[in-house]
Amino acid sequence: MSKPWKRRRRLFAVVGLLFVLSVTGAGGTGAAAQSTHSSIVISTRKVGKLGTILVDSKGLTLYMFVPDKRKRVTCVSTCAAIWPPVKLPAHATIVAKGEAKQKLLGSDRDPAGGRVVTYHGWPLYTYIGDRKPGQATGQALNLNGGLWYVLAPSGAVVHTRIVVG
Repeated sequence: MSKPWKRRRRLFAVVGLLFVLSVTGAGGTGAAAQSTHSSIVISTRKVGKLGTILVDSKGLTLYMFVPDKRKRVTCVSTCAAIWPPVKLPAHATIVAKGEAKQKLLGSDRDPAGGRVVTYHGWPLYTYIGDRKPGQATGQALNLNGGLWYVLAPSGAVVHTRIVVG
């Protein structure tokens, strides 16, 4: 074999190996490697007149969507772009912190693929209008086909309306 062909062969072998490693997540810190040992944290935080409510690991407020009826995820497509669901990666666990109750945590099939974290049967969502911990600008909004509310650690829906601005 000529030298250029041997070099190409080695190059293809290296590229092939890198591709396999990237797809499987082996030997790196890619998403596949991280999701196998990750956990999704659902915690609590006191937020103004709403009291103690559920938040994600970044302290962002979590919401429920009335049309879900504690049965299934109904916020998809454009709705899910505005109200991103709390996704549960494969092999990840859900952990309750603060006043959140582990026994109320679960997951539901997402029509868009994968699973969404639930609390007392309600699929959980964040809101793109909340930019920092402690904000709840999505509370009691009637957007994307229904009302949005925060949840108390008991699993009760908090209907308190707040003035934003």
